[in-house]
Amino acid sequence: MMVKIFIPRDMLAKALGADAVAEAIAKAAQFKKLDVQIIRNSSRGMAWLEPLVEVETPEGRIGYGGVQPADVESLFAANFLAGGRHRLGQGLVEEIQFLKNQNRLTFARAGITDPLSLDDYIAHGGFAGLKKALAMKGADIVKEVVESGLRGRGGAGFPTGIKWKTVSDATCAQKYVCCNADEGDSGTFADRMVMEGDPFMLIEGLVIAGLAGGATKGYIYIRSEYPDAIATMKEAIVIATQNHWLGENIQHSGKTFILEVRRGAGAYICGEETAMLDSLEGKRGVVRAKPPLPALEGLFGQPTIINNVLSFCAVPYILAKGAKAYADYGMGRSRGTMPFQLGGNLKRGGIVETAFGITLRELVEGFGGGPYMGKKLRAVQVGGPLGAYLSADELDIKMDYETLAANGAMLGHGGIVVFDGSVDMAAQARFAMEFCAIESCGKCTPCRIGSTRGVEVIDKIIAGENRMANAALLEDLCTTMTDGSLCAMGGLTPMPVLSALTKFPEDFGLPTHKKIAAE
Repeated sequence: MMVKIFIPRDMLAKALGADAVAEAIAKAAQFKKLDVQIIRNSSRGMAWLEPLVEVETPEGRIGYGGVQPADVESLFAANFLAGGRHRLGQGLVEEIQFLKNQNRLTFARAGITDPLSLDDYIAHGGFAGLKKALAMKGADIVKEVVESGLRGRGGAGFPTGIKWKTVSDATCAQKYVCCNADEGDSGTFADRMVMEGDPFMLIEGLVIAGLAGGATKGYIYIRSEYPDAIATMKEAIVIATQNHWLGENIQHSGKTFILEVRRGAGAYICGEETAMLDSLEGKRGVVRAKPPLPALEGLFGQPTIINNVLSFCAVPYILAKGAKAYADYGMGRSRGTMPFQLGGNLKRGGIVETAFGITLRELVEGFGGGPYMGKKLRAVQVGGPLGAYLSADELDIKMDYETLAANGAMLGHGGIVVFDGSVDMAAQARFAMEFCAIESCGKCTPCRIGSTRGVEVIDKIIAGENRMANAALLEDLCTTMTDGSLCAMGGLTPMPVLSALTKFPEDFGLPTHKKIAAE
């Protein structure tokens, strides 16, 4: 009887040796004359267990975590093809608490399907939303998205349905849909995992967006550092087109949507929507002034729907299950689920998709297990390199747009990076300013010059040069950048700088009433 073995093709799993493990298992099975089928599935998102090998048994899939080629012989000796006990054994994968305690909507197929198997995708609910959308008017699709409460998962949190309605209502011969997959924030990897692990879901979301807005052409702008995602998306587009889920006359509906992949050139600023549009048009990525809004004058001056990967990937579920089913998750104005990405000094890093309202403590200590090197947690940065640092006594904050904003922080793309007591927060503040100076498009003075001056002022504070006066100067400079920058690059850089300065003044050599000793 043939046994199915699942080994991820995710970039992280491959970096940790998944290809070599798959080859070693295949060779060992051949030598032992055992009938096995190796399926390169997507990652489950449990980074600390990669490469995760799963074996299909009558009871379910049994997992073996952190497998290396040297472990293969002992796995066969332990009869792992029948789910035998082994020191790397994780038991039934679906029963692992890290997975079991999540609300997986976007990542429902993660680790289960072959990413490029259309049959697999459809068998697990794929294209159900698109089938419904093909029979609906564009305005009705927009209404469903509006009522779901879906907000942009790229950082700004703007209501997705409102953006789509603006494009839908515009009168124009040609409209576009652009997916910003230039996932450049530190500690984020959800977009990459979707594109490598469930590419048809992104395609489905983009086609639905096209139907909603009246667009017939779409682009996926993927950062150059994601070669596997680029290759997988291109192959998935070919497969979807050949099977009439893309292209002309989609599923004999008479409707058209053409989709292409475009490779970015490594500029962080192209994560900003208008800079991405310039790049797509063959120009240097520079931020545009708004208005006009891209929804009215976007790509090539035409009405354009722009969202990131996670935003588009929430749409198939909304159309398939209904707006209320999606809105029933979450709290307040933060509806649905968010794939939080846990990284940094953690025992268990990876993807945690759950409804809004979970606390940072539940994510970092519950799912993540806290710092893995035995030192106490000191700071957590939420929302990428432009996000605020939260201290150890702020872990009970709820993870939703409004609560974070009320506490001087932001959700961003859902990246969470944990630091222990060995971190130098003055160095982290300096990094934020230096990062801005390097990645600024240079169009506006507060960002271009302010970040450069910011590095200089922080260096003076660290060197002990007139610390109090320079700290006051740094705060004034941050106010200028926040109020005067053209986009979020310069406007949000002060957030990590000021949060580090006010919460960890001792690292700057400044007086404090609350000393947090490095463990």
